[in-house]
Amino acid sequence: MKTLTACPLTRETFAAFGDVLDMDWPNHYPINAGKCERYHDLATAEAVGTDARVILSIFRATPYAFPLTLDMMERHPFGSQAFMPLSPRPFLVVVAHDADGTPGTPHAFVTAPGQGVNYPRNLWHAVLTPIGAPQDFLVVDRAGKEKNLEEHHFAEPWTITLPEGLA
Repeated sequence: MKTLTACPLTRETFAAFGDVLDMDWPNHYPINAGKCERYHDLATAEAVGTDARVILSIFRATPYAFPLTLDMMERHPFGSQAFMPLSPRPFLVVVAHDADGTPGTPHAFVTAPGQGVNYPRNLWHAVLTPIGAPQDFLVVDRAGKEKNLEEHHFAEPWTITLPEGLA
């Protein structure tokens, strides 16, 4: 089994895979008579296909045991998918570029409390994986007539470990 240790999620380390959603963003300004700060245009939601539309949902996710056995990744060919935690807890993000229709080498990240991610269409990623406790997420997703899910099961799973102090 191959082993991969997650690293901290930053805009720079994640740029090749999608967008980091947080307030460390230069495009922000006050609104509502200065009572609210708007962090503008963090990511673009994608929705293509028949009767496609962008939807908002809340997902309640249960944590997995670590080290994590990664035996499956998924992708969404018709829409992006964004996950924003509703509590200030970290979660695991595992992504891979496409390699001839299957996931290439996975990359694992641990979010800082309050960070979220936006996956573009067709990016291979693991399932939603909170660390240590159940967690709720606001999810921006795509709905439409086409099936928007492809799964790949690895012949040889990966083992994902967390950095020291998070396990």
